[in-house]
Amino acid sequence: MQTINRFLYGPTPEEKVRAWQAKLRQESRKLDRDMRQLEVETGKARNTVKQLAKKGDVKSARILAREIVSSQRQKDRLSVSKARLGSIEMQLQQQLSMAKFTGTLQKSTEIMKLSNSLVKLPQVSQSMREMSMEMTKAGILEEMMDDTLALDDDEELEEEADEEVDKILFQLTDGKLGQAGTVSTELPSVEQSIEDEEIERNLEKYRQQLNGILSG
Repeated sequence: MQTINRFLYGPTPEEKVRAWQAKLRQESRKLDRDMRQLEVETGKARNTVKQLAKKGDVKSARILAREIVSSQRQKDRLSVSKARLGSIEMQLQQQLSMAKFTGTLQKSTEIMKLSNSLVKLPQVSQSMREMSMEMTKAGILEEMMDDTLALDDDEELEEEADEEVDKILFQLTDGKLGQAGTVSTELPSVEQSIEDEEIERNLEKYRQQLNGILSG
C-alpha cells in the first residue's frame, strides 16, 4: 500500500525532508573541503609573501597579499554559508516534527530567507536552486525572490582591502615593510636570479590556485 501511495502521490513529507537534509549535509561537506583548500593555498602564499618582502619586491608582495585578503573574505563567506545550511537543516527538522501532527509541510519565511542568501554563493547555487524549487512545490517556499540585497560601495571595499593588505604585509614582515621596499643597488648573483625566478613561478601558481578556489 505504501508503495502504491508513493507511486500515486510521490514521496511523503518525511521522505522529502530526509532527502533535503542529506543534500544539505553533502553541500556542507563540500564547503568544508573548499575552506581547507583555501587554508592550504593561503599558507603557501603567505610564505611566498615573506620571501618577496625579504628580497625587496614589495610590488609582487602586495599583489599576492591582495589575493590572501580575497581568500580570507571568501573563507568567511563559506563559513557563514555553512552555518546557514545547518540552520535550514534544523528548520526542516522542526517542519518534520510539525508534519507528524498536521500531515503537511508549512510555509517558512526563515528557510526562504536562508535559501535566497545561499543561492548567491557559486559553490552551492545550483543545488540550492534545485532544492528551493522542490520546496516551493512542497509548499514550504513561495516563488524565489529577486536579488534585493544592495551591493556594498566598491570604493569603500577597495579602501578596506588596501588596509587589510597593509596589515597582512606588516604582520608577515614583522613590521619591516618599509625596509623591505628599499631598492638594492647591488647586482643579483646567479643564485639570487634563480631564486627570484622560482619565487615568481610560485607567485603565479598560488595566484592561479587561489583564483580557482575563489571562483568556485
